[in-house]
Amino acid sequence: MLGAPEMLLTAGTPVPERAGQLAAEGKRVVMLVRAERLPAEGEAAGAVPAALVVLGESVREDAAETIAYFTEQKVRPVVISGDDPRTVGAIAGRVGVPHADRRVDARSLSEDPAELADALDDAGVFGRVAPEQKRAMVRALRSHGHTVAMTGDGVNDVLALKDADMGIAMGAGTPAARAVAQLVLLDNRFSRLPGVVAEGRRVIVNMERVAKLFVTKTAYATLLAVLVGVAGLPFPFLPRHLTLIGSLTIGIPAFMLSFEPSREPARSGFVPRVLSFAMPAGIAAAAATFAVYALARSELADSSLLDARSAATICLTALGLWVLGAVVRPLNALRAALVVAMAGAFVAVLAIPFAADFFQLTVPPADTWATITIGAVGGIALMEVLMRLFAQRDPFAPGTRAGAWLTKR
Repeated sequence: MLGAPEMLLTAGTPVPERAGQLAAEGKRVVMLVRAERLPAEGEAAGAVPAALVVLGESVREDAAETIAYFTEQKVRPVVISGDDPRTVGAIAGRVGVPHADRRVDARSLSEDPAELADALDDAGVFGRVAPEQKRAMVRALRSHGHTVAMTGDGVNDVLALKDADMGIAMGAGTPAARAVAQLVLLDNRFSRLPGVVAEGRRVIVNMERVAKLFVTKTAYATLLAVLVGVAGLPFPFLPRHLTLIGSLTIGIPAFMLSFEPSREPARSGFVPRVLSFAMPAGIAAAAATFAVYALARSELADSSLLDARSAATICLTALGLWVLGAVVRPLNALRAALVVAMAGAFVAVLAIPFAADFFQLTVPPADTWATITIGAVGGIALMEVLMRLFAQRDPFAPGTRAGAWLTKR
């Protein structure tokens, strides 16, 4: 019979020292034994060692680079295998797996989930892992708050693949493994995963940025509608004004930002972070815009409503561009260029007669510019103060009343 030396030999029979030496070198060692009868409960009665079969593992050229990427990104790789822990540890150390020298024989692990989770936090390589243990390990890691991705290709990996946050199967793996996995690497290249992670982070981070822009617009539009209704004033914007503001401060920037790569890790608390940004930004933008509009109406009592609406549009666009700049902080050359380009486009609309007529805008009188400037600067100052207050107190955190309400929904 062929099998792992320590699994075939009867309890008490010493495993040949040469087998351990070969395993420590990263070789897979299989023993050929003779036995008088078929095995019972995993042991061959009276098994006599006859030969050692040594299999060399071929390590892919890109394996070390892939492991290094995940380590740099604070993703901790843990190797769990059914092979000898010495073999697995030697190969894992060759490709740079952290704590590869801390190898554990899974047969010695406790079945208690808490103790198992502690063991997983301390070691980087586990050998002689049974299929049920792989599943228990995934569950133990998740119980400690980890997000777990599991890669595998065999039937013995199915349970763990199914319970992981992300099950990743190889294209050449068994049909069962491919069936339960959320992601299948068709070319069997583990080195594809850094690109997968980078794409996921790009989507998540940019989605949060875009959400902040859109929710801010919802906040200031709602508050402006309330303020104007209470004051009994005509609404300060025509639909085309809102189209222009939304396009330059939200629509076009959101489209451009969606292509920007990101190395930021995904974090929990998406909704609280969006609301903690959008609410103070929306409140400040609405208050400043309404103040400018109301003052412009009183200053331009003998003029048309067009001038007052133009003043409100200019003020809200300036505040919207500031919000855009706050969303993409820290600024780099490309992000700064995006904000400047959107500001330049708005100036061009005001300066080009055809565009100004189409959007029903006019350049306000000189004395109104002072009101617009003071209102925009005051709104920016109020926005920064409120953002810092919301960031410090975090009114939408899970432990708060608002956070609990959001969590339920």
